[in-house]
Amino acid sequence: MVLLANPTAGGGRGGRLVGLVAALLRAQGTGVEVVSGRDTDDAFDLLRAAVEPGVDQGADAVVALGGDGLVNLAVQVVAETEIALGIVAAGTGNDVARALGLPLGDPVAAVDVILKAIGSGQVRRVDAGRAAGRWFAGVLSSGFDSMVNERANRMRWPRGPARYNVAIAAELRTFRPVPYLLELDGVRWETEAMLVAVGNGSSYGGGMRICPGADLADGLFDVSVLGPIGTAEFVRMFPSVYSGRHVEHPALTVRRAREVSLVARGVTAYADGERISALPVTCEVVPGALNVLAPVIGAP
Repeated sequence: MVLLANPTAGGGRGGRLVGLVAALLRAQGTGVEVVSGRDTDDAFDLLRAAVEPGVDQGADAVVALGGDGLVNLAVQVVAETEIALGIVAAGTGNDVARALGLPLGDPVAAVDVILKAIGSGQVRRVDAGRAAGRWFAGVLSSGFDSMVNERANRMRWPRGPARYNVAIAAELRTFRPVPYLLELDGVRWETEAMLVAVGNGSSYGGGMRICPGADLADGLFDVSVLGPIGTAEFVRMFPSVYSGRHVEHPALTVRRAREVSLVARGVTAYADGERISALPVTCEVVPGALNVLAPVIGAP
């Protein structure tokens, strides 16, 4: 097993947990190699080298100890392989772990889930998205939400999900709706939108359920499109995104598709909180691309 750690995740929480998580895994007789790079590129290279078969059989599983960004990095390596992915959520948003029903803020419980999944052989298979040559497990965002993401990534205060709320308030002062050309499974759709979110998972930003009906194993994206609304109306609507009730607003449209193309000027796409590329971008869902160490739905 490879333990991929981000020491800076969650304001340093990831670094403080490395020893504990490694010890818990090793206590069950599991061989564990800890990988932590100087930066994202270094971590990716080290992880890829660690999982490839060498003198032994290579890794059976990768455990990501950190937030959604680290999970996204792990997904680049394990997607469409038989290597299982475990997650010990220790980041700011932890939305991929949330979508999988994994423990948040409890590393001991998270490791217990991983070990039980390995012991029972009940590895869960879920979909992944692919866009601009990169995999993603959760939500690809564009428009207002991706601009908020860019702003939040530049901020050092506050920590935790509150950072997104502060970034939202700041971005609202200048944001204007964007003309989009969308194509969903070949059907063109021209519209003005505040944001377009393509959900394999259901949430981003630390529990904002932008695509509340998204199913990780249905072979489809949920595409949430918020049409133009005023600032005051947006502020009134915003709290309902945590419950998913925002889908009841008349300005919000949800559609489902296997392949989604987004075209807009001056807009950048983010996925799992990581910068993907400037639009245009095409997203495709790849059914069953990930094996995850998470509770299997319907299992006793």
